[in-house]
Amino acid sequence: MPGYTKERSSIVVIGLSVHTAPVEMREKLAIPEAEMPRAIGELCGLNHIEEAAVLSTCNRMEIYVVALSQHRGVKEVTEWMSKTSGIPVSEICEHRFLLYNKDATQHLFEVSAGLDSLVLGEGQILAQVRQVVKAGEGVLGFGRNISGLFKHAITVGKRVRTETNIAAGAVSVSSAAVELAFMKLPESSHTTARMLVVGAGKMGKLVIRHLVAKGCTKMVVVNRSEEKVAAIREEMKGVEIIYRPFTDMLACSAEADVIFTSTASETPLFLKEHVKDLPPVSSEVGGLRLFIDISVPRNVGSCVTDVEGARVYNVDDLKEVVAANKEDRLRKAMEAQAIITEELKQFEAWRDSLETVPTIKKLRAYADRIRLAELEKCLSKMGEDIPKKTRKAVDDLSRGIVNKLLHGPMQHLRCDGNDGRTLNEALENMNALNRMFGLESDLSLVEQKIRAKVEQSQK
Repeated sequence: MPGYTKERSSIVVIGLSVHTAPVEMREKLAIPEAEMPRAIGELCGLNHIEEAAVLSTCNRMEIYVVALSQHRGVKEVTEWMSKTSGIPVSEICEHRFLLYNKDATQHLFEVSAGLDSLVLGEGQILAQVRQVVKAGEGVLGFGRNISGLFKHAITVGKRVRTETNIAAGAVSVSSAAVELAFMKLPESSHTTARMLVVGAGKMGKLVIRHLVAKGCTKMVVVNRSEEKVAAIREEMKGVEIIYRPFTDMLACSAEADVIFTSTASETPLFLKEHVKDLPPVSSEVGGLRLFIDISVPRNVGSCVTDVEGARVYNVDDLKEVVAANKEDRLRKAMEAQAIITEELKQFEAWRDSLETVPTIKKLRAYADRIRLAELEKCLSKMGEDIPKKTRKAVDDLSRGIVNKLLHGPMQHLRCDGNDGRTLNEALENMNALNRMFGLESDLSLVEQKIRAKVEQSQK
């Protein structure tokens, strides 16, 4: 293609998060875990995308890709997002955020550390980043750069949590949901309000735990099977936890003042027609039945807001809880940023060190071609009936010579990248070897980039 300049592939994140897009949009884009491999496959099928991963949680839907061209890659991924969700491209563009290379890496590190969560330091996001690596295992498009990025993000998340105690007293989405309920209930009813928890997965279990911590001694839990509820009951001795199957959900709702929902259902469990006939709740609990929905996609339809006597809160409404303990969080966030800056340098250096890999491969292949050609010449001079042992000895000799000769140059191409100097040297050596052995590769871009980086670090 004339005039098409080779551009080094970039790491790009195209995302919608709780900070940029409303829950209505995020839920249409949410990708369940089982669909991950399919999504990665489809993304890598796009013309300018080499590798991909998707981070889809209740607060964000972010697509990480290695793109051959930033502009074209972003366009293709945005069109794919529109196609899978039915949201027009223009609307996605209005709410998405785009980050490239170092900024994209920094963003994922911040996400993994819990700095980008509504609730600073929440632990669940780190588990979700781990899940991406698990789901990507063995999937073709979850390539070296992206898997390296996500694995490094896990390291960062763990370091930040152990070194800054950012998670101490941190609220999770579940605890924020319980806090919100108690902010909305009259204080006198804090121990008497009738609580219903729909869904006993990870989030539901945490809701129950926080309710118990707040002094609730009785609650009803609706779940598909009793197993999980029995396990929770075992753990929370002295608390009355009543299990009811999903078929009893509406009957249980009629007897509840506060309903927490956290199931993986793709369609709403509560719609206007289900809620409008529920008996009113007493004035002691404020006369309003509270629906606190922490699921994405949502479990409570937005139509329920029209029902008199009902109030609906979803994940986007947790912000007021979070505003409460800002100062302490800012201090911890600054400590975390220092760790992230350090880890960012290491990751960038690792990525740059990948640049010399093609030269290493080419140099090995070049040396091996010469070795094989000379070996053939030598063996043909030695006649037809060379014993196997001799043939092997000559072959070993040729390999030994090549390996010993290559050992020095190879060492000079490898760089652990811990300081600018070694990286710079590795690139100069790469240039020299490419010239000496005629291995041509496209160096100029890489070189400019790394020179700039080295100058930066020497200032």
